[in-house]
Amino acid sequence: MSSAPATFDTMRHAMVASQLRTNAVNDQRVVAAMARVPREQFMPDGVRSIAYRDTAIPLGGGRYANLPMATGRLLTEAYLTATDRVLLIGAATGYTAAVLSEIVGSVVAVESDPALLAIARTALAGVGNVELVEGPMQDGHAAGAPYDVLIVDGAIESVPDALIAQVRPDGRVTAGIAERGLTRLASGRKTDGGFALVAFVDVECVVLPGFATPKPFQF
Repeated sequence: MSSAPATFDTMRHAMVASQLRTNAVNDQRVVAAMARVPREQFMPDGVRSIAYRDTAIPLGGGRYANLPMATGRLLTEAYLTATDRVLLIGAATGYTAAVLSEIVGSVVAVESDPALLAIARTALAGVGNVELVEGPMQDGHAAGAPYDVLIVDGAIESVPDALIAQVRPDGRVTAGIAERGLTRLASGRKTDGGFALVAFVDVECVVLPGFATPKPFQF
């Protein structure tokens, strides 16, 4: 038996009050979008009832939906504008792309897992400013570059050069970073002189596959 729509609405507003507003998700456009987008519609049937929990939610195949607070902080620190073209890495089932679609001009959302993309395509049907791309997340989508913003909705060891190359000069980047068993959120800008991320909070963030840095060979 699934939860009634009114129950989901109550849980959504509780998420906003207890997980977002209390954790520096203070861009009101992000808060408003996350208050509107029905997160449960982007979850597999078996976990819809826990769509608004303050935890990583299993999506199958070893993948997890990022915590609402982590996603909210990544979007807030991206300083989004209404005309931005955003490259989203780790589209998963499409929830973050849906939130972004209400704030920015267009979104290219890249995901490597076809089962998750199938959910995203259904949930995002009719959303005209989101393009879903199936392929290796570490490769991004060069055909749509340059982008104003790169958002990695999960933790990776480092941002590949291939993704940075797809961001315009002075473009913004936010990403989760995984290091020595810990995860944190970081942000930065691409400049003519190079690119660097600065961590702004240590927080639980789901780890994305396909980004592990090759370990040097040891005898």
